Amino acid sequence: MDSGLILLVFLALLFAWGLNRVRRALRLGPVGYVGVMIVFVIAMLLVWGQTLR
Repeated sequence: MDSGLILLVFLALLFAWGLNRVRRALRLGPVGYVGVMIVFVIAMLLVWGQTLR
C-alpha cells in the first residue's frame, strides 16, 4: 500500500474522532454529520489525487 494512502486513512480516523466530539458539543444532527464527512472525503480524495501526478 502507498504510504500516503495509509496517512490519509489515519487522518480520516483522527478527523472522525474529533468530529464526533465536536458534534456532541454543537449538537449537530445526523444530516450535518454526514455532510461534513462527505466534504472531508472529497477533500482527501482531491489531496490524494494531487500526489499521484
